[in-house]
Amino acid sequence: MWVLLRGAYPLRILLPLRGEWMGRRGLPRSLVPGSSRRRYRKEALPALEVPVLPLTTTEIRQYLRAHGIPFQDGYSCLRAPSPFVGSSDLKNQTGAATSFSLFIDKTTGRFLCMTSLAEGSWEDLQASVEGRGDGAREGALLTEAPEAKDMEEVRRIWDRAIPLWELPDPEEAQLARVMFGLTKVTDDTLRRFSVRYLRPARSLVFPWFSPRDLGLRGLKLLGAEGQGDGVHYMETTIPRPGAYHNLFGLPLISRRDVEVVLTSRELDSLALNQSTGLPTLALPRGTVCLPPALLPYLEQFRRIVFWLGDDLRSWEAAKLFARKLNPKRCSLVRPGEQQPRPLEAMNQGLNLSRILRTALPAWHKSIVSFRQLREEVLGELSNVEQAAGVRWSRFPDLNRLLKGHRKGELTVFTGPTGSGKTTFISEYALDLCTQGVNTLWGSFEISNVRLARVMLTQFAVGRLEEQLDKYEEWADRFEDLPLYFMTFHGQQSIRSVIDTMQHAVYVYDVCHVVIDNLQFMMGHEQLSTDRIAAQDYIVGAFRKFATDNNCHVTLVIHPRKEDDDKELQTASIFGSAKASQEADNVLILQDRKLVTGPGKRYLQVSKNRFDGDVGVFPLEFNKNSLTFSIPPKSKARLKKIKDDNGLVAKKPSSGKKGAMPQNSET
Repeated sequence: MWVLLRGAYPLRILLPLRGEWMGRRGLPRSLVPGSSRRRYRKEALPALEVPVLPLTTTEIRQYLRAHGIPFQDGYSCLRAPSPFVGSSDLKNQTGAATSFSLFIDKTTGRFLCMTSLAEGSWEDLQASVEGRGDGAREGALLTEAPEAKDMEEVRRIWDRAIPLWELPDPEEAQLARVMFGLTKVTDDTLRRFSVRYLRPARSLVFPWFSPRDLGLRGLKLLGAEGQGDGVHYMETTIPRPGAYHNLFGLPLISRRDVEVVLTSRELDSLALNQSTGLPTLALPRGTVCLPPALLPYLEQFRRIVFWLGDDLRSWEAAKLFARKLNPKRCSLVRPGEQQPRPLEAMNQGLNLSRILRTALPAWHKSIVSFRQLREEVLGELSNVEQAAGVRWSRFPDLNRLLKGHRKGELTVFTGPTGSGKTTFISEYALDLCTQGVNTLWGSFEISNVRLARVMLTQFAVGRLEEQLDKYEEWADRFEDLPLYFMTFHGQQSIRSVIDTMQHAVYVYDVCHVVIDNLQFMMGHEQLSTDRIAAQDYIVGAFRKFATDNNCHVTLVIHPRKEDDDKELQTASIFGSAKASQEADNVLILQDRKLVTGPGKRYLQVSKNRFDGDVGVFPLEFNKNSLTFSIPPKSKARLKKIKDDNGLVAKKPSSGKKGAMPQNSET
């Protein structure tokens, strides 16, 4: 019998570290299982570093025709009769349409049988059709059953949770409604969606029911706490986010429904369904990603409306998800003052049906007029900070210059050999990843194990080898970051790398790719014996990928050989001027340690296409945490010891510590 793991696309390409971190601090100790050491299976690790060739829809169709398998063309999937349905299940099916219960993803070839819930890769389906492998003909490919400890925890929490209207204290029930904005949501709506309340954790509980037998497969807990004048929400999913594939509200969908509204929060789905009566579904991880495993459940809808939020990040996510679902059937609700989140709109007394009628089509022709763009231009003008992108939390000076990290851009990063380029860029990317920016790392120079160790140390802000008892805790939190690694190492062709990046954007909704470094793709290009021409071709390929996929690419390039006593310039980047011309941003890690002593590093922004601001700011490396954003404390301690011994301390300068001399800026 074969057992396929949900979402386990061939790990020969990507080694995923799942999801975004959603802590369990809101749960009482009695509801949290003990910290048992994880058991990892050796077969789950990548074995052979061979890229999988991309699959096309034409190849899938040709294969099905060659084996006499009828199929129907859908929006994002092909539908075919399922080889995993037994005779008893076939008798229960009625009509020709329902017998086509096998959904095959047009992009990846992954399949899902709606009747048996069998799923797997394209290679697994081929093996089943051709009778290869044990139990292939019997349809023994089953989705992964939830872990026993997860199901025990799910059942314990679900049994202790009660409906809001059954709370013995009316004041407690009213306070919960106010905290979650449910004052206008009726008990009937909460009952219809099976929403409960967990009193010990002061959290709403949203169930995940299996679409086959309505069995309980998981839970999402939403906690709320006051934060100034607003409310801060904390989410916890069981199982962990990477395995939580729940479309909240799916059991209420009828086969006759042809239109649905997708939201990023369960609370918004409640408000929309109550106000409009339309079918609504909530995505499992909000605007972070839309797992391809969920696409078959959306095939029946002729029209899909995205109403994900009230900021530009939600707007960008809606456009990205619409590309997966076929933009011609998708519409988007544009964020604005008069079009907030559905729950807020209902609480403000706005007409939600009227807002839905203003949804803009996601698809348009290759040429557009300003009339079609004017609303998006207005959105950027009225949300300047959001339009600037995701801001770094560890590098405020980088925010001052670049303003933020934006999708669709190409950043070129360079610095002298041994200056710490990989260490800095790993923290630079980790900072964004902790804020929900799905990141793919392509490290061709150092192994993924070494890179993950560096990033884990930066994440924990300290060396874990000195406190191994805390390793499991930090590793669990690090594992839930939306972080993925290519398993390539050494020389690689640009075609294989681009194919892998394309796959990551589709499957994991990756919006930031780090390539370290470009020189490791030079040897495979047979376009010309001229290395400069080969590099120009590679840079152009990354530029096109970033633009076409609305994905930010950070490309590390070694500088050309220059004197150690000279600062690097934009012209110091190896190759022709194409790299700096194509790039939206050029970052240079300057290192003066050979001239002025150790530790004199600073980052120079020499190109910024967004608003033109350039400049430099100092960096100080912390060897204990392997970070550039957290200054080491060793110097301060050393100075204090000298003072205690009676030595005369130097008078501190009037400038800020670590500030650059005014005449050093370029």
